[in-house]
Amino acid sequence: MADNPLRVACIGMGWWSDVLADAMKRSKQFEIAACYTRSEEKRQAFAKKYGCRAAPSYDAILNDRQVEAIINTTPNNVHAETTRAAAEAGKHVFLDKPIANTIADARALTGACRRARVVLALGYQRRKESHFRWIRKQIDDGVFGKLVNAEANISRDRLGQFELGSWRYTAEGMPGGVMLQIGIHYTDVLEYLMGPIKAVRGSLAQLVLPGENPDIASLILEHENGALSTLNACYASASEYYLMNIYGKEASAYYDLHQGLRYLKRGTNVANPVPCAKNDTIREELEEFAEAVRGKGQPEMDGEKATASLAVLLAGIRSAREGRRVETAEILGR
Repeated sequence: MADNPLRVACIGMGWWSDVLADAMKRSKQFEIAACYTRSEEKRQAFAKKYGCRAAPSYDAILNDRQVEAIINTTPNNVHAETTRAAAEAGKHVFLDKPIANTIADARALTGACRRARVVLALGYQRRKESHFRWIRKQIDDGVFGKLVNAEANISRDRLGQFELGSWRYTAEGMPGGVMLQIGIHYTDVLEYLMGPIKAVRGSLAQLVLPGENPDIASLILEHENGALSTLNACYASASEYYLMNIYGKEASAYYDLHQGLRYLKRGTNVANPVPCAKNDTIREELEEFAEAVRGKGQPEMDGEKATASLAVLLAGIRSAREGRRVETAEILGR
């Protein structure tokens, strides 16, 4: 007999809350029971769109015994407060990345969930993309040999496409700007494919977008296995673009948004295309969360892994500000 759908409440009604809600609607494992955000207009609109109850307060959701889990897309700087409250109310939490803006907050909310024995899952959907899963399998099978280098780019055009006062584009709401907001996706993929990152050199710039946050970021990443990788993240380009090239001693893989995935082995001169069907990564990560709540497995990205991911970005931000190489252990206080 199949499990009943997981009854969830969504908090924080921004554009990403709708992306997650749409993914839950594509799945049979969820029932969106309620929603809350401080703006009555936004929560009423969300409730109408997804056929759920607009709660008058977050406390009303926390006190609702029928709500099993919280889908949390609130601003980063209230992740700790909102997640701790959910855990104390016995609610499982799916939390959008980054886990928080500080290591202290990340550890606090992770500890709260651990003590309450509720599932905490973090939204890192990029690592689930079929092309990266294919590369990971080849690495695991030894096809690449020793990993030596990687390069990545994640760029978007945000000029004129956001509200200047939005928390996502302020130094308080999103420290490091584009680096923390979207660069974190590809530092995660680089860690997933190349291994843990031990040190970072970073540089930031603000060239096009108004406001107070960097719209360009570049990182040089040192992996624990000795490999080096680079990441460029941009909010000021003419169009959206993604690149991820992985170089091993015996093989290389090249992915970009327009050409898909290609693969080349040592001794050959042609990079052959690798067909990879597009998968529904956001639905997959949410369903993984639902399965974990039902006691079937664990989230791929939990609080500890998301805290380590945050440390990489914070090391890059500190490096850019202080002009020096920064080890992730320094950020983690080890």
